[in-house]
Amino acid sequence: MGAGAESCFVTGVPGTFYGRLFPSKSLQFIHSSYSLQRLSQVPEGLESNKGNIYMASSSPPCLLKAYYQQFQKDFSMFLRYRSQELVEGASMVLTILGRRSDDPSSKECCNIWELLAVALNDMVAEGLIEEEKMDSFNIPNYTPSPTEVKCEAEKEGSFIINRVFEVNWNAYHGEFCPLDAHKEGGYNVAKMMRAVGEALLVSHFGDGIIDEVFSKYKNIIADRMSGEKTKFVNVTISMTRRG
Repeated sequence: MGAGAESCFVTGVPGTFYGRLFPSKSLQFIHSSYSLQRLSQVPEGLESNKGNIYMASSSPPCLLKAYYQQFQKDFSMFLRYRSQELVEGASMVLTILGRRSDDPSSKECCNIWELLAVALNDMVAEGLIEEEKMDSFNIPNYTPSPTEVKCEAEKEGSFIINRVFEVNWNAYHGEFCPLDAHKEGGYNVAKMMRAVGEALLVSHFGDGIIDEVFSKYKNIIADRMSGEKTKFVNVTISMTRRG
């Protein structure tokens, strides 16, 4: 750092961001990136989601409602606790993996988990995973729409909303897609999803299946991506703490 530069202090704090982490009115800026789509827990009442691990096109309406209600509860808590930690007039910017569609089970946000369910169900058919284990596994995740994010922020009331917008990201990292780009894209997505989901899978199924399930997953994704471009939607909201 050059002469006259401001000091920067970095620290780590224990606990969940769905609770208090910092002293009251101690922060001037908060940025959260790719965290708030993860729920504090798996919603209750998902017994009817057999064969799936997340919301899917075949999921009943009551399951979609359970996921949305859990998101509402968690996001509201996050906003309330962060508002207590920020000084008046401070800013907060949140980037969340989300969706454009009003349908929470739409392909744009759920397809990536449905493909992982295909890999897991293949292993059930091969006798490598118990069916009961598969049927009792669900992902604690919710990808909100910009409207849902804005609605919950307005309802909680601690912040002035400056802007809500969405940004697309695709696994090719560019518009030019060579002939075998879907293979590299399949590897990229599988690697990313392993980083996101491996701990959840290990805690439920054990670590013995992990390499095999993500090898299958990579091939399934590459095959799907050969016929379509996989995109992810990021929802970003910029807010100011009310006085």
